[in-house]
Amino acid sequence: MGKAKKTPKFAVMKKLPSSKMLKKHKEEVINGKKKDLEKEKLPRNVPYVSSALFFNYNTALGPPYRVLVDTNFINFSIQNKLDLETAMRNCLYAICKPCITDCVMAELEKLGQNYRVALRVAKDPNLRDFPVLTKEPMLMTA
Repeated sequence: MGKAKKTPKFAVMKKLPSSKMLKKHKEEVINGKKKDLEKEKLPRNVPYVSSALFFNYNTALGPPYRVLVDTNFINFSIQNKLDLETAMRNCLYAICKPCITDCVMAELEKLGQNYRVALRVAKDPNLRDFPVLTKEPMLMTA
């Protein structure tokens, strides 16, 4: 078989500035300062943000914390043999009240025998029932 012909490689050239480009750049530099001065004169409409949200989290929140618990959270606690309330208390250093929604209860009941331990944990009286305003329970699994 013969050797394939190679195309010659040309050096990459820098783009030389044209007179039009130089004029445009000068106009941008001159007019750019005028635009900055116009922006300073306009009144600023800054929305009010609460001082409690200084570092993107709300400092006005305080214990006892109500924590929404879902199916994955319960399964994770079972796999790692953690008690929900004590693990939350150790994590947040405060009193925590785990809450569970009707949707999560319906999902656990639908999942059946594989998740019977999670369902037993979810039916614990320490977990507060958190009502949801949806008409039908939203199931996360297909």
